[in-house]
Amino acid sequence: MDYKITQISVFIENKKGRFYNVTKILKENNINIRALNLADTNDFGILRFCVNKPQIAYEALKKEHFIVKKNEILAALMEDRPGGLMELLEIINEADLNIEYVYTFVNAKAGHAVILLKFENIDEAYEKLKNKIHFLDQKYFIEN
Repeated sequence: MDYKITQISVFIENKKGRFYNVTKILKENNINIRALNLADTNDFGILRFCVNKPQIAYEALKKEHFIVKKNEILAALMEDRPGGLMELLEIINEADLNIEYVYTFVNAKAGHAVILLKFENIDEAYEKLKNKIHFLDQKYFIEN
């Protein structure tokens, strides 16, 4: 199983319509957003997302002159109940790992949450956690 999930990051000006323009390009290329996070500063935002066709998304946004980056993250199943996140973070804390950023989404039909995690060293994090946390592979974002 390839445990690395491709995440697309787009730097967008903090101006009306820029977020819309990104989603329009994705729609035009038949790309479905599976998870996203938008963080902002005064001048720009960083839109991070996982999609069903990451390479096509990357190329389409580059073609339209967006500043785009691909990087790898981990996606883990998490129980969707009070304390589910704390228990997952406890495992990560015991492994002496630092999370750079995180975002989540709930798959209500499947009855679980998915947490997307960025670590400084993804391979080290996976090796320390693989026997304690259920990780998803890229197919999850393509097929679900």
